[in-house]
Amino acid sequence: MSLRTPARRGRRQAVIFLLAALPGLQAPAQPVADLSGKPVTIITAFSAGSGPDAMMRAVGEKLSAQWKTPVIIDNRPGGAGFIAINAARSAPPDGHTLLMHEGDALGALPHLFPSRNFRLFDAFEPVGVLYSTPFFIVVPAASRFKSVADLVAAARSAPGKVTYGSWGVGSTAHLQTALFEKRAGVRMLHVPYKEMGQLYTGVSTGETDWALGAMASTRSVYESHRVRYLAVTANARLADLPDVPTVAESGGPSNFEASGFVALLAPKGTPEALRERIHKDLVAAIASPEVQARYRTFHFEATPWTPEQTRRVVEARSASYGQVIRANGIRLD
Repeated sequence: MSLRTPARRGRRQAVIFLLAALPGLQAPAQPVADLSGKPVTIITAFSAGSGPDAMMRAVGEKLSAQWKTPVIIDNRPGGAGFIAINAARSAPPDGHTLLMHEGDALGALPHLFPSRNFRLFDAFEPVGVLYSTPFFIVVPAASRFKSVADLVAAARSAPGKVTYGSWGVGSTAHLQTALFEKRAGVRMLHVPYKEMGQLYTGVSTGETDWALGAMASTRSVYESHRVRYLAVTANARLADLPDVPTVAESGGPSNFEASGFVALLAPKGTPEALRERIHKDLVAAIASPEVQARYRTFHFEATPWTPEQTRRVVEARSASYGQVIRANGIRLD
């Protein structure tokens, strides 16, 4: 039989509430999600030495200092990105293995390989974005096209004759140019290349009429004056390239914008506290002056989307790519 009377119980509860309100006497906070103890491995679909790989290594140095553990970049290109995907999703969901992949490709893969039954968010949770980047409409330096309006007019007058390149069937450049065709109401001939270097060499020599390309991929041929930028596929001109108009300003479709982004994801089941820690620290690492200086070199943009925002962008682009893939009969499996 309890000897506590209602009055005594009430006084005891009042003391507990008073203590909880006093500074320094609150209940201990939940432990911070800890990533120390063993290395964090970032499995990437990008090849060693590529622009995304270089940026991830720069950011990885900052994360390693924050987490007090090595950050290892494990390059696994090839297989349409599935080599990296399969390696990452088979890892324990403990925060020590992440996947780095092109965001647009992740949205397109389920439509390009329907037989694989790959559903991104059944296997992974987004934790952040390394960067995003606009594209340019890239033409040979001696191209007859002086504006996007010229390009569209040529494609309209000779359907299937104007050629555009990409770094492969089903690549982001292929699918986004197919969206450009749809919005401009034209039809052109797709010329897929095996590698980005080959693609922009092909554009610079006039082997291919034009291609979409990021600054990181086209800088060498641009600065050597072998190609020109007709337009940037952003909604405003870039401060460092004020003479390059937007697509709409250059006479192209007013509703066309294109950009790429690189996402980081954790295997499904990774604790929420760890995912939040990774996101917070990633944003802080990218904001560092050293990383920002490297980003500016390639017009990469810090993109601190929340995991939920990243999910929504991937889903929206996946829906657009699904329509384009079906309309053009593109399939890789």
